[in-house]
Amino acid sequence: MATRLRTWPALLRVPPFPGSSRVALQIPARGKSAADFDPAGCIAALRRLKVGGSFWGPQPDLPNGGGVVVVGVDAATLAAGRERATRLGLPLVCCGRAGDGVACVPGDCDPWHLLGWAHEVVARAGDPLAVLAALAGVPVSAPGGEPAVVADGAALEALARRHLGGGWDFRDPFSDQAIPALAAIELLGFWRGLIDANRRIGAVHGIAGWKRRTVAPLLWGGAGPVPFGAAAAPDEIVAFWRARTDPAVLAEIERSAAPRAEIEDGFIRSVGLGADCVPPLSIVVEPECPHYDPSGPSGLERLLAGTGFSPTLVARAAALRVRIVAGGVSKYAAGGAGVARADRPGRHILVTGQVEDDLSVLRGGGGITSNLDLVRRVRACAPDAWIVYRPHPDVDAGHRRGHVDDCVMLQVADAIARGGGIPAWIDAVDEVHVLTSLAGFEALLRGKPVTTHGVPFYAGWGLTTDLGAVPARRSTKRSLDELVAATLLVYPRYLDPLTALPCPPEVLVERIVAGVRPNNPLQRNPLLVTLRRAVGRARSLLR
Repeated sequence: MATRLRTWPALLRVPPFPGSSRVALQIPARGKSAADFDPAGCIAALRRLKVGGSFWGPQPDLPNGGGVVVVGVDAATLAAGRERATRLGLPLVCCGRAGDGVACVPGDCDPWHLLGWAHEVVARAGDPLAVLAALAGVPVSAPGGEPAVVADGAALEALARRHLGGGWDFRDPFSDQAIPALAAIELLGFWRGLIDANRRIGAVHGIAGWKRRTVAPLLWGGAGPVPFGAAAAPDEIVAFWRARTDPAVLAEIERSAAPRAEIEDGFIRSVGLGADCVPPLSIVVEPECPHYDPSGPSGLERLLAGTGFSPTLVARAAALRVRIVAGGVSKYAAGGAGVARADRPGRHILVTGQVEDDLSVLRGGGGITSNLDLVRRVRACAPDAWIVYRPHPDVDAGHRRGHVDDCVMLQVADAIARGGGIPAWIDAVDEVHVLTSLAGFEALLRGKPVTTHGVPFYAGWGLTTDLGAVPARRSTKRSLDELVAATLLVYPRYLDPLTALPCPPEVLVERIVAGVRPNNPLQRNPLLVTLRRAVGRARSLLR
């Protein structure tokens, strides 16, 4: 016989991230409930992560000192709320719609914001906020002599079973596979952390229109649209992509005392270049010094200098590293054919070129500002080595600065690497030399010795040979998987191109390996992409 569908709503729901698929996390069960349901663990996780209900909703101002929350607009519930507030000598707030002279908050506001303030909740027993209040340990009373929701002991575990256990199934929105209730709660906690980090963002600048579709879910603060191009209030954060922000706006941001955060591409970005209208699937949002600027500590540097690497996190980083290497994943690509090693004696060195006016070169290059100078430095360090120079793809396509004529470069280097992905070229050499290129980090993932001539974020932790002026504050020695944990697991934000939901990096890596691409209307315009490529080629010819 089919399981009777429950009439109360699901407590665990996927936040409505901009442009995301509307998928269900908690659905009525069609068979036996999971035998591994852990009511005590789920209650503890709900309280710790503050999820359930519309936890992404607004967080309105509330009177100081706490008070009584009344849920529902019927006369009996409102009267019971007034009575309890008067007896306790506390202010009364109505959730949903204002009663006579009662302060009101929106019905879709963050319930945990209310519960953190409430001394007591007055609601009918089946109301979702009453259930969350009981699970959160907040006293709940009911109007008209109805039984109150009991918030302790076996009755509390029975309440958890009713709303999270028997009769409910949970589905991973990325794989559509069954997961335990506790895993669903942890996923919501991951999303809550992202949303809470974005709540104070009042303006976002420097994001091109064709990028906004994939960037918006990663910057969404729960209430209203992402404020692209808006004017922030004095206490709100201004987030901006420095290299793409209008100079006048950037000057105003620099003059302002308002809090700010810089946005940059993540370290696993996409398959394809931004020059071809391929939007980023990963970004970093840095409220301190940018990770490419060694003049001050970034959030990434603080992670690496700290002690927050649990064995579980490091093991997860190791598994991710293995998958990235096996899948041939790099910042802009995945897979691809291998590259034959040159039949030459001696050690083979790969030198990766960069965009010469990139901020990482200007701020972390230690005075080396040209690709030709970098290769000359490498040749001076290794006069007998076979040196392969790999131009940056944006530079080679004519979109960015840093081109060196082949005939000039081949006076210093032995070969120029074109075609194939960067992982294949890394595999074909003995070591890699970089200025600040991410290719050095990707080489570390693949077990290759790396020499840095500038100061990239991964220099100074005992994993590279550093010829640049690494700051003395980078004195902590890190394992490779601790570096991976900070750089790929904790620091960036990722988007699943299939559901358009923020996701862990493992999900994005699997999508990239599987060939899943974001649905970007500009990429369906071959004329536009062809024109951009033609402009790049024309620039190369003019040089």
